[in-house]
Amino acid sequence: NSGPERVTFGRGYAVWIMGIDGTWRRNCVLKAISAGDAELELEGSIEGLNLKEFFLLLSSTGLAYRRCELIRVNGTEIEVRFLKTRSKAANARSANREERMAS
Repeated sequence: NSGPERVTFGRGYAVWIMGIDGTWRRNCVLKAISAGDAELELEGSIEGLNLKEFFLLLSSTGLAYRRCELIRVNGTEIEVRFLKTRSKAANARSANREERMAS
C-alpha cells in the first residue's frame, strides 16, 4: 500500500501559497493532492521565501487552506506535506457553545 490515494489534475488548479506571518503570497498550480500531501508548480522565484512552513490557500478568499511543510524542491515544482493543526476558531466556537449550554 502506497499510502493515501493521490488525485492528479491534468491542467492543474490555481492556488496560492502564503507565509505563516502573511508577509508574502505566490500564485501556484496544484498538480496533485492527497489527504496528506500535495505537488505544486510555482510561478516565479521562491528565492528568499521561508518555505519551511507556510499555508496552501485553496480558495482566493483564504477560507479553505492547509498548513504545510516543504518536503522536496525540484526546480519550480515543490512537494509539501500537510501539518495537522487544531483550529483555534473551532475550539473557540465549541467553548462558546459549552458556556451558553451551562448558563
